[in-house]
Amino acid sequence: MMVPSIHLNGTSKNELLEQQIEALRALRAAIAALRQAAPNGRDYYPQGTAAAARALAEHSRRLGNLHAVETELEDLALAISHGGHRPS
Repeated sequence: MMVPSIHLNGTSKNELLEQQIEALRALRAAIAALRQAAPNGRDYYPQGTAAAARALAEHSRRLGNLHAVETELEDLALAISHGGHRPS
């Protein structure tokens, strides 16, 4: 993962960290909203017996994708909080 370099000519460490925190807040709100939009089997049974399971699997995949981004943002925030990338 590319981590920004913390230096005098760049964005401050605090600003970089705050950007990640804001992105995490928004993402967590999106995760909560997506959870509320979970498939209800009653909306799928006219499509056949496998439709609800497929809808739930797709929903779970979407949630998993958002959780993967959440983990990346958390890792990036942690790296920034520890000083960011320092070129060798």
